[in-house]
Amino acid sequence: MAAACAEMEPATAPPSSPPAAAPGSAGLVCAQGRNLKAVLCQRCGSRVLLPGAATFTCRELLLPAMRKKAAATADGSDGDVVREHWLVRDMFSFENVGFTRDVGNVKFLVCADCEAGPIGWHCVDDKDSFYVALERVAHE
Repeated sequence: MAAACAEMEPATAPPSSPPAAAPGSAGLVCAQGRNLKAVLCQRCGSRVLLPGAATFTCRELLLPAMRKKAAATADGSDGDVVREHWLVRDMFSFENVGFTRDVGNVKFLVCADCEAGPIGWHCVDDKDSFYVALERVAHE
């Protein structure tokens, strides 16, 4: 049975408009709420997004814990609730990202080069919303 997108995230308010500034976003968000710096994979440094390609948003989402592909054994943790994201409205805005197979109606975003992730989340029911967790990527 496919899990609904609402089941993959904690019960909170729907996505908000870009906030002025949040604790983890200092120096990363311009006055228009877009990313000032390029977004990179934390592990290999591959460029995921160019500057200005995404909008800052706050939304609580549950992402599985990041593990290396070889160490994908169950360690008892279900994942992490992440709150700060880059919201991408067009999948062609990404420079380098991969998508997992569907898990219910969710696809997780990973680095296309080293497969580190998940770095983000996409509900297949919403074709125009791709979330990249700030704490799971680097910025340059």
